[in-house]
Amino acid sequence: MTIEEVQNQIIEEFSMFEDWEERYQYMIDLGKTLPLIDKKYKNEDHIIKGCQSKVWVHANMEDDKVKFTADSDAIITKGIIAILIRVFSNQHPKAIIEANTEFIDKIGLKEHLSPTRANGLVSMIKQLKLYAIAYQTQLN
Repeated sequence: MTIEEVQNQIIEEFSMFEDWEERYQYMIDLGKTLPLIDKKYKNEDHIIKGCQSKVWVHANMEDDKVKFTADSDAIITKGIIAILIRVFSNQHPKAIIEANTEFIDKIGLKEHLSPTRANGLVSMIKQLKLYAIAYQTQLN
């Protein structure tokens, strides 16, 4: 699936819920499906700066696609990074770099986060794209 197809799938899934309490529960459930990061990557080198909670992300290249794993010490944050990894993992670096993140606004996520969590969301996206930039540079 393309990034846009995954984003549209997420928009559709979130539209099925009546209120934000149900959406938060869905995000928590998504966090439980997160491809967990190897414990050796749960260190300062892999922590995302700018998040209120601790969020660790690791990326590696397989078949010219970036694969992400992650973890967080907070359940909502774990759900947020799970959504982002679902969108960006297993995609070509160039597609990740060029991807827009309007789906976040379409599902209403940013407006339902505290300011510190919203800043953390931006930091997560930035870090995932930085990994993609690094891998794209290797491909060139």
